[in-house]
Amino acid sequence: MTGQPRKFDPEAATPYFAGRGHSGWLGLRYSDHGDDWVELELPWREDLLGDNGQRVLASGPILSLMDMASGMAIWRAMDDFTAIATLDLRVDYVRPAREGASVFGRSQCYRVTRSAAFVRGLAHDGDADDPVAHIQAVFMKIDSAAPLVTHD
Repeated sequence: MTGQPRKFDPEAATPYFAGRGHSGWLGLRYSDHGDDWVELELPWREDLLGDNGQRVLASGPILSLMDMASGMAIWRAMDDFTAIATLDLRVDYVRPAREGASVFGRSQCYRVTRSAAFVRGLAHDGDADDPVAHIQAVFMKIDSAAPLVTHD
């Protein structure tokens, strides 16, 4: 496949995903990618803060950032935009993100099987050696050609 463009380009796909739905509302942006990983940016915003009186991003937007980065890493690793579903996404928060700083979510798809894809990654606010959170996740690949199961 040398010299040929890949089928799934995260940089080109991000404006599509970030232009609608939850990802669009969060304002996710493309940051970087490799053959099996994608990094997205979640810009810091006042309306994404968690507890009243604290200047800390809520955990939900970071979870959403990591879910989207993970899905895009899978599509990049498979080099195919196909239906997937999050089965399990574990987030271990290490520390709060710094006030005013964007959070970057980098996910790597390290294994793809016939029916599942496995990712790991981290969220950071400018220094990947000082992460905000670590993630592990499993996604199900959905075969749209498979017949629906019916029970008589």
